[in-house]
Amino acid sequence: HWDYGWNAVYFVTICTKNHTCYFGNVIDGKMVLSEIGNLAEKYWREIPRHFPFVKLNAFVVMPNHVHGIIIIDKPDDEFDTKTSGASVETPESGVSTMTVDKIQKHYPRNLAASKKWKSGILGVVINQYKRICTLRARKINPGFTWQSRYHDHIIRNDKSLQRITDYIIHNAQKWQDDRYFV
Repeated sequence: HWDYGWNAVYFVTICTKNHTCYFGNVIDGKMVLSEIGNLAEKYWREIPRHFPFVKLNAFVVMPNHVHGIIIIDKPDDEFDTKTSGASVETPESGVSTMTVDKIQKHYPRNLAASKKWKSGILGVVINQYKRICTLRARKINPGFTWQSRYHDHIIRNDKSLQRITDYIIHNAQKWQDDRYFV
C-alpha cells in the first residue's frame, strides 16, 4: 500500500529500449558520455529545478541506463514532524550527507490530508525526465527510445543507502559484470 507521492528515499534505474548504448562507453573503468549521455546527465541534474521538493543523491549515467537516488521531501505532507525539514547537503561528488532516518517519513498521520499532494509523484518525475531526454536525444538520433518502465527500490535505512551509493559510484568500474552490460 505504498504511495509514491510519500516522502522517501528511492533508488531508481531507467534503461534504454533493448539496452541500446546511447549514452556513451566505459573506457578504463570510467564513463565517457556521448552527446546524448551529456543530455541525460544535464536533465537529471535539473530535476530539482522543476520539482522543488525533490533532492538528488548519487547518480550515474551508464552506456544504456541511468541509476540515481531520488529523495522526495515535501515539507507539508503531514508526516511525522520530528523528522521533517531535514537538510540535505550535496557536495560536488553528488553524494548527499543526509541519512535516511532524517528524511524517511513512512506513513502520513492523516491519509486524507496527504492527498493534497498528487499520488505517484515519483512516476511523474521519471516520466518528465524521460520526456525531455527523448525530445532532445531524438534531435541527435531519431531512433532513441527508453524502456517503457523503470525500476525503483525504497531505501529504508542508512546501511542500504550506503550500499546503493557505493554501487552507483563504482558502477563504471564494474561495467563488465553489470547485468545491463551488452
